[in-house]
Amino acid sequence: MHLFYTPDINSNSYTLNEEESNHCTKVLRLKHGDRVNLIDGVGGLYTAEIVEATKRAVHLNVIHKQSEFGKRNHYLHIAIAPTKNIDRLEWFLEKATEIGIDEITPIICERSERKIVKEDRLEKIVTSAVKQSLTAYHPKIKAAIGLKDLIKQSEADHKLIAHCIDEEDRKAISETIKPHQKYLILIGPEGDFTPKEIELALQSGFKPVTLGNTRLRTETAGLAACFEINYLNRG
Repeated sequence: MHLFYTPDINSNSYTLNEEESNHCTKVLRLKHGDRVNLIDGVGGLYTAEIVEATKRAVHLNVIHKQSEFGKRNHYLHIAIAPTKNIDRLEWFLEKATEIGIDEITPIICERSERKIVKEDRLEKIVTSAVKQSLTAYHPKIKAAIGLKDLIKQSEADHKLIAHCIDEEDRKAISETIKPHQKYLILIGPEGDFTPKEIELALQSGFKPVTLGNTRLRTETAGLAACFEINYLNRG
């Protein structure tokens, strides 16, 4: 069934915006009487019926609502440095959303080659991935922030930093966390975090983790961390 993102839904009737209405009628060729799914981004999954359809406005009546649809048993926040090639960051956003993630924050580090990101573009990537993966939860996209500032205000049951400096105290994520918790994972830029940044994170309660024996690209590291957290919380 076709899915539409409707974060402002608050009653049993809803009208798609002009862009979605045009897509509904001209691309999907849906009409009066057809049924669609709506998601509000905070766990609500709605079944709705089209009662009037034009290319500018599709009016719907909600006939069923399910709360907390697909709710996960943990909360994952990944703070990741924007990649020089923005396509790589967008790829991460898409795949992480499909696998399962709750919050994403672009972090600006000393070695960051990209320090400006367009949040509206990132939001569109995530929204598309939400609809693709049929999840009722829309990950939060936070404004880019400096690493030092994020560390100061970070809150989570488990705070992890994945870096490439060869240190004996780095452990696998599976050896560091407990399931069904809130996690914050820091993923650095091309060139990795600086030793000073790593030390600052450790002093603020972050635990160093490794993502394997090979050196990963920034976006691959982020996705690997996302997959592992979700895998460890299955069931």
